[in-house]
Amino acid sequence: MKLTEGVEWALHSCLNLTWLPPGQAVSATRLAAFYELPAAYLNKQLQALVRAGLVTSTPGPRGGFRLARAPEEITLLDVVTAIEGPEEAFRCEQILRQGPGGSPDVDYRQTCLISQSMRRADLAWRRELAGQTLAELKAAVERRYPDTPGNTRGRFAELLS
Repeated sequence: MKLTEGVEWALHSCLNLTWLPPGQAVSATRLAAFYELPAAYLNKQLQALVRAGLVTSTPGPRGGFRLARAPEEITLLDVVTAIEGPEEAFRCEQILRQGPGGSPDVDYRQTCLISQSMRRADLAWRRELAGQTLAELKAAVERRYPDTPGNTRGRFAELLS
C-alpha cells in the first residue's frame, strides 16, 4: 500500500493547527511555506479536510484554516480517509471465478482466504489509525520535542512578515 504525499502534508498541517491560539486561522500559503510545499496542491488537501469536516476555511485577509473539531475528536484515520477515500487497500477482483473449478455465482470476496487475509490486515491498519487522535499525537510530540508548539507559532508569525 502506498499513500499519497497529501496524507503526510495533511497530517502535519492538522498537527500544526493544534498549536494555534483559539480563533486564529492560517492561510494555505502560510501552511505551505512552513514546509516549502506547493501551495496549490496543499490547498487541494486542505479542501478535502474541509469537505470531511476536519478543518474549516474562513475567507478574507485574516482568514485561513483552523481545526473544525477538538484534536481529541479527530483520528489519524479521519485524516487519511479525507485524503485517500474510504476504499480498502486491497481490491479482490475475484479471479477465482475464472480459475479451475470457479463458479460465476460465488462471491469470492467472502470465501477466498487471500481476500479474507488482506481484509483482516486492512482492518488492523485502520483500527490502529482510528485508535490514535490528533490530541494524542500532539501530546507525544510535545513530550519528545517540547519546543515544537512555540517554534510552530513563531514560524507562522515569521511567515506573516
